[in-house]
Amino acid sequence: MVSRRITVLLLIMLSAISIGAQAIPEFARTYELSCAACHSAFPKLNAFGEHFAASNYKLPNWREKTLDIDDKYLALPDHVPLAVRAQAYIQGRSAEFVDTISGETIEANSDFQSPYLVKLLSSAPLSEHLTYYFYGIFAEKGENGSVVIEDAWIRYDDVACTQVGFQLGQFQVSDLMFPRELRLTFQDYMVYRMANVTYQRGMLLDREFGPVSMALGLVNGNGIEESFNINSPGYRRPDRLFDNNNSKNLFGRLGAEIGPVTLGLFGLSGKQDSATGPAGLEIGDRDSDVRISGVDLSGSIASNTSWFVQYLWNRWDDFLQPGPEDNFPLRSRDYDWSGGFLGVDYTPGEKWALSALYNYADAGDLDDTDTIYEGIDINTLTLTASYYFMRNAKGIIEVNFDFLDKEKQSGLYYTGHLTKEYYLLLGFDVAF
Repeated sequence: MVSRRITVLLLIMLSAISIGAQAIPEFARTYELSCAACHSAFPKLNAFGEHFAASNYKLPNWREKTLDIDDKYLALPDHVPLAVRAQAYIQGRSAEFVDTISGETIEANSDFQSPYLVKLLSSAPLSEHLTYYFYGIFAEKGENGSVVIEDAWIRYDDVACTQVGFQLGQFQVSDLMFPRELRLTFQDYMVYRMANVTYQRGMLLDREFGPVSMALGLVNGNGIEESFNINSPGYRRPDRLFDNNNSKNLFGRLGAEIGPVTLGLFGLSGKQDSATGPAGLEIGDRDSDVRISGVDLSGSIASNTSWFVQYLWNRWDDFLQPGPEDNFPLRSRDYDWSGGFLGVDYTPGEKWALSALYNYADAGDLDDTDTIYEGIDINTLTLTASYYFMRNAKGIIEVNFDFLDKEKQSGLYYTGHLTKEYYLLLGFDVAF
């Protein structure tokens, strides 16, 4: 099965990307450069920043930034490479928490979301071709008391002198298209979250051929949260499994620069957990085949204006698994849905960046199933203004408009678009 998927994707894809991790002030410290060298407006990358990322996050003089040790096989950074990013917001919004089963609601029209996020980041080259990158989250969305590692990978950029890059670790599949960590809006690229193409554990191979690029990867497909004790050989074994099935998700992207426009074709084939139980909240006892195809476009209107478009088509085969007490109807054995986003970033000067982001998704066959997956439907417009006090410190104001009609409960459970998603957000985003 895996070999057939590999053959099919290799036939339809020829080349791809450079993985876009979040650039950090540590690079500015190491190479004694302004953040403006890599960023048109933090955290958005400019052309040089994209080249730096594609060069495995190092400059030609990287060895000069290591300790002067008389050992050509040791390249230690001359300081511990660390950086911090922090975000704090206050938000007024119309949405509320609605319990899916009972309908109980919690509402707060104004909300102090501070700290919203605190990250510790690190990256450095360890040899001419080997680089690591990771960040840990100390607080996010009100979750305190634990550290979560998201991006965490090691990359070798010239396997067997073929210019093929090999990356192993945790990363976002969606980084092949538009890295979420580099967006200027607080609002997310929602279709990536809905399609589960964000953080996964796996490997990636990529290669550039002039204006054409190719990437091909395998990931677990079950995210980065779970692992399982290997307890069948005996008691208290230290080993753990990071996957809960034998299948892997195969994905790839073909990218090409066509004049002023960059075009990308994306595909993924694999498996995911099925859904069962009340409102589809529980994990079923079988795997569901998942297939995703997508197209992305990006370009510049002028030197200070850029645009980007993404659309994904999703098929979840045999996804909803009814139990003896479930009430949702099965409209089809295969569930098709689609969605995407359109964005524009405008940087009129060194102090301001203005952004617009339109998110759209249609739940398709998942509509009227009385499950949480009816909530895939989205139709919002986000407008953001960022003011830069310094290169690495900005204030933002953002407003989100919701164009979907508010729905009433129509089934046994409280699912669908029951509240509006209007919000006004003000806050700070700093990195140092």
